[in-house]
Amino acid sequence: MQEAKILSAKFAIKNSNKLTVAKKNGAYQTLDKLFSSKQGEVIEVVKNSGLRGRGGAGFPTGMKWSFLPKGLDKPVYLAVNADESEPGTFKDRYILALDPHLLIEGIIIACYAINSHDAYIYIRGEYTTQRIVLQEAIDEAYKAGLLGKKVGKQNYRIDITIHRGGGAYICGEETALLESIEGKKGQPRSKPPFPAVEGLYACPTIINNVQSIASLPWIIQNGAMAYKRYGIESATGTHLFGISGHVEKPGVYELPFGLPLLDVINEMAGGVWKGRKLKGVIPGGSSCPILTPEEAATATLDYASMAEHKTMFGSGGIVVLDETVSMPELTLNLIQFYHHESCGQCTPCREGLGWMEKILKKILGGDAETKDLNLVRELCDNIEGKTVCVLAAACTMPVRALLDKYRDEFEALLKPEPASATTEAPAEQE
Repeated sequence: MQEAKILSAKFAIKNSNKLTVAKKNGAYQTLDKLFSSKQGEVIEVVKNSGLRGRGGAGFPTGMKWSFLPKGLDKPVYLAVNADESEPGTFKDRYILALDPHLLIEGIIIACYAINSHDAYIYIRGEYTTQRIVLQEAIDEAYKAGLLGKKVGKQNYRIDITIHRGGGAYICGEETALLESIEGKKGQPRSKPPFPAVEGLYACPTIINNVQSIASLPWIIQNGAMAYKRYGIESATGTHLFGISGHVEKPGVYELPFGLPLLDVINEMAGGVWKGRKLKGVIPGGSSCPILTPEEAATATLDYASMAEHKTMFGSGGIVVLDETVSMPELTLNLIQFYHHESCGQCTPCREGLGWMEKILKKILGGDAETKDLNLVRELCDNIEGKTVCVLAAACTMPVRALLDKYRDEFEALLKPEPASATTEAPAEQE
């Protein structure tokens, strides 16, 4: 099994973040081809490539672009989601730090395709190093005439602004991201209207993940059909898989879609560490329901297979868990994270996740009964789908899977059930 090299081609090159090095290795070669094409033609190429959003939802990128309304007398904005706060996900930071010019080139392509002149990169607040490297690359691009009033000497203006987040997981949700850029509290908006119709500053806005945008230069340079040779029909191209947890060789690996999950874990990441047994795999970041070893053995790395296994592909953040992991402790850890990161806008999320956290602590403390365990499961069903955004589902879906698939571990922590009274009724006196 070998890695593909579309997004990661420059990762191992020294000073790959610098413009001179990036240009020597092919950066910005698409611009002449781009500006000689009509904007609608660029959208069609992206549509035909089958590129799907790499942030977690997997929505077709070109189709999202085509949702922009026509003929409005308003500016169109591009927002690049570089928040990457999903536990277990760490792919975008590699692009930001090692090949920022690939992202900038992708932004130029996306802006031209959707007729936008202003792009905002919303970057996770903790990504200090990545932000510095990215800003230096943007400054280099301006100085070289690749950004600004005449991009690549073309009569087309593109300006890029980095907006640093404040460390809130919820701002990875696209409408909360927009609220934050506007200087408001980072809380998700009710939809509709959707951002493509009314987004940033009430103007049409396209929001794409870093990896989605960074995939564009290769597609424009090599064509849609060349891109579709990677992966499978329902999931084309490559993905940066971040493999972490209990493996011998954690890291980021660029691979085509459709490969067997366990083969990737064993061949690329060296298998479960220390000779231990596999206990579970979280396939796409912490919000994705866990797979048992038996399920992982039949799963492939694509959207359809993960859906068949009642989980999600997510952002490709694969977390491997060995036999020493306590699933009740893992469940509490997840609930605490999502409870802490709730924006507090919706009562089911704000109150329900806190309630679940208290019950899990009670279970781990050995002071809970079967009814408490059942209540956690009931709360999952009552919270999911009852909120403005999907943060509640991001917590309840994995918790439900953990409760259902590893219930014996939870039951082992419960107080013994009291013995039922079995006193016989006295015999009737004649």
